[in-house]
Amino acid sequence: MLNLEMARLDEVVQIRIQQVGMQCPNDPSHLGLAVISQDLDDEFVKVGLVGHDRGSRERTVRPGPADDLHQGRVKQLVGGTLSDTGEGLLTNFVSPHGARWYAELYRRDGLSGGHLIMLGEGNREPAMEALRAYPGGLQIGGGLDDTNALPYLEAGASHVILTSWLFPAGKFSLERLARISSLVGRSRLVADVSCRKVRAPGADGQPEWRVAMNRWQTVTEVKVDARLLETLSKYCSEFLIHAADVEGKCEGLDWALAEYLAGISPLPTTFAGGARDISDLSRLSQAGGGKLDLSIGSALDLFGGKLVRYADCVAFNRRKISPPDGKADPEG
Repeated sequence: MLNLEMARLDEVVQIRIQQVGMQCPNDPSHLGLAVISQDLDDEFVKVGLVGHDRGSRERTVRPGPADDLHQGRVKQLVGGTLSDTGEGLLTNFVSPHGARWYAELYRRDGLSGGHLIMLGEGNREPAMEALRAYPGGLQIGGGLDDTNALPYLEAGASHVILTSWLFPAGKFSLERLARISSLVGRSRLVADVSCRKVRAPGADGQPEWRVAMNRWQTVTEVKVDARLLETLSKYCSEFLIHAADVEGKCEGLDWALAEYLAGISPLPTTFAGGARDISDLSRLSQAGGGKLDLSIGSALDLFGGKLVRYADCVAFNRRKISPPDGKADPEG
């Protein structure tokens, strides 16, 4: 059962009973893209899941809700440095606060749709606490499959994120994807197709990216292309794509990948990795044709960064929904 005292969202959108028996403030049967919406009394502003009409989308940011849980603690890690042995791990930040603290902060500021990723053992309980603190506000991923995903939805996750399990032995399994989609529902499933660049631009001028699994240390033979994303889109409602080569380095986005994804993705897509300035939001809206959302992690002051202020990200979202002249700010 959800804590209804916390579920003020029922004043904003219709709450329906999901197939897993939970109440979800973001009804994915007709909602599907992280953009900005607003409460009727202008006191509650949220980054929510709203209609698929790309033409009417507002560009958004997911400031802060990009939390890594490692050994039960919220951290920001450099992409691809986490191994089974722990050797070579590069850590940008270890928070003094627990996952629940962040969930309550995002709930207070009305920021939903961010992702919480469990890396290794010892993360289940803190993850569950965070989901219960912000029912319907966070997506959850990390080691999930058809045997363990449902309890996280029941605890309050809006979506489950599937990654390596979809690529056994480095090969894409349509059977596994169909099975988990049938279990949790297409509208509750996010496919993580994070990737690495495997070659420089060829004669066609286009680099090639392949899906990276096992904490991005194993590069598969699966190309990130229109055919793959179209196949996945029949069974999930969103994509999460980290540019693993630049993740956690705060050295800038992979702009070539952003432009490529904007041209081929048939679903709402959250792009992550390399963000280092609030101006990345405006630039991504142009490079990505307004089709990609941006997740900011290590650069954020909330995670020990010195490049992007969390308060500025919240203000950016508020300006989108209620600018002084009543018109959406096209550049943020």
